[in-house]
Order: sequence, then structure tokens, then C-alpha cells
Amino acid sequence: MRKQLAAVAGALLITAVLQGCGGDDDSGGGAGQTINVLIGANTIYPDQQRQWFTEVSDRFAKENGGATVKFETFASPNDELTKIQTSVLSNQGPDVYALGTTFTPTAAATGAFETLGADQWAKIGGRDRFVPATLGISGPDPEHEVGIPFAQRPFVMAYNKDMLAAAGIDKPADSWDGLLQQAKKMTGDGKFGMAISYADGFDPWKFIWAMSIQAGNPLVDGSTASLNDPRTLLAYQTYLSWLATDKVVDPAAVGWKSAQSIAAFGQGKAAYLPMVSASSRVTLDKSSVAGKYAYALMPVIPPGATSTPAGGKPAASILSGDNLVVAKYSKHKDLAFALVKMLTEADSQQSYYKTFGEMPTNTQAAEALKSDPLVAPIIESAQKSVGTPFTGAWSQIQLALLNVVVQTIPDLSAGKVDQAKLKGLVDQAQTTAQGALDKAK
Repeated sequence: MRKQLAAVAGALLITAVLQGCGGDDDSGGGAGQTINVLIGANTIYPDQQRQWFTEVSDRFAKENGGATVKFETFASPNDELTKIQTSVLSNQGPDVYALGTTFTPTAAATGAFETLGADQWAKIGGRDRFVPATLGISGPDPEHEVGIPFAQRPFVMAYNKDMLAAAGIDKPADSWDGLLQQAKKMTGDGKFGMAISYADGFDPWKFIWAMSIQAGNPLVDGSTASLNDPRTLLAYQTYLSWLATDKVVDPAAVGWKSAQSIAAFGQGKAAYLPMVSASSRVTLDKSSVAGKYAYALMPVIPPGATSTPAGGKPAASILSGDNLVVAKYSKHKDLAFALVKMLTEADSQQSYYKTFGEMPTNTQAAEALKSDPLVAPIIESAQKSVGTPFTGAWSQIQLALLNVVVQTIPDLSAGKVDQAKLKGLVDQAQTTAQGALDKAK
């Protein structure tokens, strides 16, 4: 795996910031010790995240003899992958990483993070404190887990109840074709059927993954990639055509990230907002659609079908969220696990949910949300989620899926999709994915 990372990293430079991380060992207690944490930048709630950083560090210092927490953020999947690669190659960096669940296999494949045995689980309060489903992508099997569930993020679809009622639609469609027909009914007079984040660094590939697996193409089968399967090409065509030819998405969405699509929906400018998590609630409950929206499962029937085809999986969402991993090279492992324990306690998880809308992984905190009817579809989505393949190559495959959309943006901006070019981009993604799998063997 180290050869794989070296090949991908190429001439990657080891930054002075990372060289400065790590520090002394845990001897001497917490005073003067600093735990370095890498976490994704929250572009929807940046001010709240900065405040949370301060609150976490202050509480941790109070509970751990003056030890503090220093946060570093990454802004994109590429940045996330580079941070992992750099730290593994240099054997130094953050003590704790908050990684997206789809990047956990990459972290596990490096062998650079603590495997969670009985002792490690005991330090953070026990494995049974977590919602069982959230452990589904902690490792390739229960004996080789590295990821500690921090937040669960099942994806759903928000919808404007008033717009659906005005269009005579009693409930959201359960097929992507049906959703398109409903969206067309609600497009007009400056409003659109859907709000989509085409420029987001995390959302686009999830649509392609969902439609593909629903159609029976898992994208990865063992050591073989199938990104250039006709079912996946149809997924791209469907997703891109919503804006280019179906015209059910605001043309401005070609430059939207998740925050912009949530804002548009919150202003009552779109009927549907697919691929959002409970975190959108923090914004929507303060918007003009407060009390006028609800969540539903996204369609589980793939494009071109009226029912789940043979071999297809009615996946409502990827098994999504964030895992915490502790680096083997850390000289502060006891403090690192103490931080993980604090962040996954029920009170911490409940506070995190109220601030950011991220669903708790702590069983006690999660149970408290079941009485909220607005959250019910999100819990159902979590139960019907399907994990992405647990392979060290997945991060690069994910980026290859995303890159197809990124490279299509210029044509999309012009209101078109060049089908020949699209097929060429999908073929390139297939080559990249297969190459990553070959190196991961």
C-alpha cells in the first residue's frame, strides 16, 4: 500500500505544518500537550464550526489536565486524500482524523492507523455505545476496524409541501423517472423542480453511485471496476440532463455547492432538494419554508425502470457519515482516545446535532431523536443505506466519478451535454478506477 500511496502522491512535498505535528509522548500528564485533529471544513456553518473548535478544546483542557486540541481542516476530497497520503509517507501529522466513511477504507489500507481491539474500544466507552449500522464501514471486518463512528449522515430528499400540493402531487416519486416528471410540473415562473449542487465536491458522485447500484452495477466487483457500464453512463446522462435539456434545475446551479442549493430551496425557489442530510434542517428551520417542508427517501428505482431490476439494490443512500481514526505514529494515543471518548458521549453528540444537524452515532443520543416525525425518513434512510466497496482504491474511484462531472461543467454551463465527450470521460474514469484497483492488490 505504501507503494500505492507513493505512486499517487508523486512529488508531494511534506509541509512544515505537518512536520510540526505530533510532539512528545503522553508522559507528564495533559499539561502542555496538544492533540492535533484533521477534520473537514464545514462550508455551510463555518462560524459555528469555529466556535465548536474552541468549545471542544476548552472542555478537553478542563477534563484532561490542561491538554488542548488544535484543529486543521480540509476543504475537498482531493485535499482529504492528500492529507492522508502526506502523513502516512512522512509518518507524522495529526493525531486524530475525522474522515468521511468512504475514505475509511483508504485509511485502513495504509496500516497507519490504530486497529480497534478490546483495549481501544474500552478507552472510548465500549463498542456497544454506537448505533450498530454506523459500524458498517469501520473496517473490512469486526476484527480489523479502524474507524470510530462520529456522525452518521444518511441522505434524503427535502420537498416543499406547498409546491407539491399546488401541482396535485400527493407524495414524492420513488423512481428517478417519476421524480423528473414531477419536477417538470413544478418548473416555471422563476421556480424549478429541483435544486442540485453540480459544483459541489462531495454530492455529484453520490447520485451516480446510487443510480448505478440501483440498476445492478456495483461499480466495483472484487478487483474489477465497471464505471463504463451502460447503466452508469445512463446515470450521468440523467443527472446532467436535469439542467441541460430537461430544464428542471436553475441554470445557475452549474456553479452551486451544497450551501447554495439549500439556500435556493429555503427561499422557496425549488420543489425538491435531493441528496441532503439532517444538517440542512439547521438552515431550513430558519428559512421561508420553515414548517412547509418535509423529508422523504430519494428514489430507489433507477432511470429507465419502473421497478428494481434483477441484481439491483434499492439503496436509499450510501452508508455515510464521519469516522474518527487515531494515527499509530501519534505520541499522544491516550489523550487521542480520551478526545474520541468525549466527542462520542451522548451529551457531546446531542449538542453536535443541535448545532450542525449531524445525526448521532451514540445509541443513547440517537434514540432521543426517534420521536421527531421530521427525522423519521432520515432514520429510515439510514436503515436502507448501502456501503460503498471497502477497498483502499475507493477514494480514487470516488474522485474519478466526481471528475466526470467536473470536466462536463463547461458544456453544462452552455446548456448542453456532448454525449461523445461524456462517454470519453466515463471511459477515462474507468481506466483510473481499474488502475487504482490494480495497485491496491
